[in-house]
Order: sequence, then C-alpha cells, then structure tokens
Amino acid sequence: MPVVGGVPRIRRAVRGTLTRAMPRLAREPADGLAALGVEAGGDVVRLRLGPFRPYLVTHPDHVQHVLRGNWTNYVRQGMFWRPLNRLLGDGILGDGDTWASSRKILQQVFTAKYVTSLAGAIAATIDTRVAELDRHARTGRPVDAAREMAAIVNQSVVRVLFGDAVSREDSERLITAYHAADAAVSFRLLLPFLPYGIRVPGDRAFLAAVRTVDDVVLPVIRRRAAAPDASGDDVVSALCRAHAPDGGPVDERRVRDDLVSVYAAASETTATTLTWLWPVLDAHPEVAAALCDEIERVVGTGPARPEHVPELRYTMMVLREVMRLYPAGWLFPRMAVRDDVIGGTPVRAGSMVLISPYVTHRLEEFWERPLEFDPGRFAPERAERRHRYSYFPFGGGAHQCLGQHLFTMDAPLIVAALLSRYRPVLLGEGPYTPAPTALLRPARRVRLRLRQVAAAGAV
Repeated sequence: MPVVGGVPRIRRAVRGTLTRAMPRLAREPADGLAALGVEAGGDVVRLRLGPFRPYLVTHPDHVQHVLRGNWTNYVRQGMFWRPLNRLLGDGILGDGDTWASSRKILQQVFTAKYVTSLAGAIAATIDTRVAELDRHARTGRPVDAAREMAAIVNQSVVRVLFGDAVSREDSERLITAYHAADAAVSFRLLLPFLPYGIRVPGDRAFLAAVRTVDDVVLPVIRRRAAAPDASGDDVVSALCRAHAPDGGPVDERRVRDDLVSVYAAASETTATTLTWLWPVLDAHPEVAAALCDEIERVVGTGPARPEHVPELRYTMMVLREVMRLYPAGWLFPRMAVRDDVIGGTPVRAGSMVLISPYVTHRLEEFWERPLEFDPGRFAPERAERRHRYSYFPFGGGAHQCLGQHLFTMDAPLIVAALLSRYRPVLLGEGPYTPAPTALLRPARRVRLRLRQVAAAGAV
C-alpha cells in the first residue's frame, strides 16, 4: 500500500491562472501544493494566498531556468525567507556578496575529499552511537525514529563541523533546538505576509530555540577565534581563519550564520530522510528484504566501514527514492529581481516564485507511476534518461546544497550500521503524511521496536 495517499489528476490548469489555494495549503501544505502542481501538469500557476500571489513553478525546464539558467534574477529574499533568517542569518543561505563569500570559503572546505578524510572517524562515531540502541533491543522498549535518527546523524555532523569542541550534551541541545524551531516556524511560513508586530503561535518557542543554538555555537566560535592560528581541521576553524580579515578580529556573526546554516543542511536532510525510510520499508517488505540482503552480503555483522559505501548500491537507490517522494527541503522560494517570462507566463519583478521538489517529483509527465515507491528508478542504466531538474532534492545551480557529499557517506553508513544489527519493526499504522513544517517531517511519530538480527531470522 502507498505510504502517502495519491493526488488525483483532475484537469490541466490554464497557464498562469490564479488559483484559490489557501484552504488546501493551510490544511496540508505539501500535499496541497502537490495537488495544484499535478493539476497544472507542469504549467506555471499563480496562486491566490490571501493578499499573496506567488507563482508555482514545477516543470523541469522551468525549474532549471530559475535555479540555473537565470538564477541571478531569482534571489533567496522576501517574506518566505524572513522567518528562517531569524535562525539561519544571512550567510551561505543568503544571496549577493555575503553569500558569494561564504560559498567560496565553504566550497574549499566542505568537499568530497574533506568528508572522505574523516570517513573513518564518521564510521566509528556512527557505530558507537548505533550500538547504544542495544539496550532498547534487549528490553523491547520502542524508540522514536525521528529522535534517534537525528541523534545518530548529529554525532557525525558535529565531528565534521566542530571537531571535538562540542560536548554530547550540547550536541543534543542543538537537535532539540532545531526541531523546536522547525515546528514553531510553520505558522509564519503558512502566513508569510503577517507583520512581525503581530505575535502568532510559535514565535516565543522559535526565539527560544534560536537562543539555544547561539548558546551552543557562539562559545565554540569564540574559543576557536582566540586560538593563536585557529589551526584545527574542522569547519569552524576554517571559517574563523577565513572570516578574520587581514588578520583582524573574526567576524563572529558571519561564522555563526554559516555554521548554523551548514549544520541544518548537513544534518536535517539526512535525519529526515532516514525517518521516512522506516514507514517506507514497512509498506514495501520486498524492498526491505533486498536492502537487508545487500547489507548482510556487504557488511555482514558489521561494523559498517567507509570502504563498504561504494558497494551499497541498492542502499543508495533506496535512499534516493525516499528523497524523491519525501525531499527534506520540500519548498525553495525565490523572489524575482527583474521582470521575466517563465514558460510563456510573465513574472513581474518583486514576485515570489515557489519551486518544490516534492511537487516536481510527483509529475506523471516526467515520472512513470510517480506515487509508487520504486528504487529501480535509480538503477545506473535508467538515470541517463532523466531530465536533470526532474529530480533535485539537494536543489540545483549555484545554490546546490553543500551537504550532499556528507549525505552520500553518512546515510548509507547509518542504514548499514542499523540493519547489520537490528530489524526495526514499525509500531502503528499509516498513512504517514507530511507535517506543516519547514522540513518535510512525518506528521505522526514514527515508533520502532528493534529486534536483534540474531533473533530476527532470515528476513
């Protein structure tokens, strides 16, 4: 059975038509937007959201135009970004000169080579953290998948970004703060035109989460900046060196904004994808069996090591298909700087454009049986027939997510570490639908009971 209910194709919308979307989007933002996109069949549609009139852009050609072909005209500014900017600041997730400077620095640091150099430490960190779940397996006590996946991912991401400068306790405070901020900001994202002079539900919790993030991150930056040459090999040290102009004082705010943004991109994408994995495997036992067979063949009883990753081909196919149906970053808002035309539809300067991989990944014009879970779509021989912008869970163009190198190392190692030790059993029935949050989290808790592999039998 499908994990998420299908979105019926009703009719092909007229290009550029204003659509009354507020009731649908208020109830179920992601699925409501998907319904509109499927109905439009790839045409550009203008939405009526109270006084707000954004354009929904879903066709891969049009997505490519916005994210790559004419990307300088579509900036990450405007009312959709204001709520997030209070947490993420104006660094790598901004635009203009500030973004360009941060991007240049982080591209030099956050490379595949750098992630590979830490692969052994990442794998050991994952194995140690996963082994802590043995106590749950022995007692039969259920685990909260979202919480545990975030905790496992967090340990490896903290190692990459902060080295040994953040304690286990503080790293867990970061997890709690990011989850709280993500849930608290939903009201602002649904009604982005509301002025900030009006208090809305979630404002107080969001600002408290921002303070917690700063309480953890700023002391680390100050300690690194106070070192004689900030010579550590972690990302915070590299940022401190880069943001100290001409040997002067470190631009603390810039370092903070870059770190907070990269942490979100590197950890939340992986943790959210792994949370969705378990309902998917429960709904598709044949996929779960093939996945376990590959891990048993490649990893055995563990531990999962970096040299196993290239051999975990089916594992990566499964993860890519999870990201197709449930991309963590499900909405990419942009604001047009100048007048433009997208797919024959005029777009005025100052207008908001909404791009959603969640929607594009569901268009039957570009995906056969788009609502079915099929990892075979990502078999190497089938990838070459796919439009580059029919699948973009990490974004695209100049703003493509820097965290994807870490994802391709982290995610398969975590899956292999878990399934070499346990057979997770999903507790409770679906459907599991997206929550109205900035990241595409399940609305219901995903609870698992872990069975030791030795007791699981042949699965």
